[in-house]
Amino acid sequence: MANAEIETPASGSCALLIIDMITDLDFPGGVEMLPVVARAANAIDRLRTKCREVGVPIVYVNDNFGQWHSERSRLVDLSQGTPGEEIVDRLKPHDDDFFVIKPQFSGFYATNLAVLLPKLGARRLIVTGISADICILFTAADAHMREYDLWVPSDCVASQDEQRTRWALDIMANSMKAETSSTAELDVGQWMESAR
Repeated sequence: MANAEIETPASGSCALLIIDMITDLDFPGGVEMLPVVARAANAIDRLRTKCREVGVPIVYVNDNFGQWHSERSRLVDLSQGTPGEEIVDRLKPHDDDFFVIKPQFSGFYATNLAVLLPKLGARRLIVTGISADICILFTAADAHMREYDLWVPSDCVASQDEQRTRWALDIMANSMKAETSSTAELDVGQWMESAR
């Protein structure tokens, strides 16, 4: 992570979180999730490109899958030859992206995310990834308690069950005041402007 020093504050006080997308999908139900995860990955990839263009920092927040000696390159390598390989190849981090390894569901639990985001100057988070009904929901709840504004684009999250994805999005919208419009309905520029 040689070039991932914090040189300029987050554009629009925003940061993009990509949660658990560096995955082998090698868990019960993982292969069945592949079509919805692939759709979310395509949308996340487009959103990530737009965030780069406007200076929004990208922060990967990823489960360690029990690999306690792991770091990002090892997690990327572990996906090779697995059901998640194409997803990881599409979304693997760039050298100047930030990477936070989490041991549990929330991106804030026992990680340095709570320290990193203020250093980036981020007060508004775009939360994407898997699974909507567990890790996205728990991360969003912790972010809400820390008074971050949230956008959880509905096309950039997935879980094993579409109904549970909708349920999680409803909770985030109604209980956490999260914006849940898809990236087709709202773009990064509009999200940044809405803070003013």
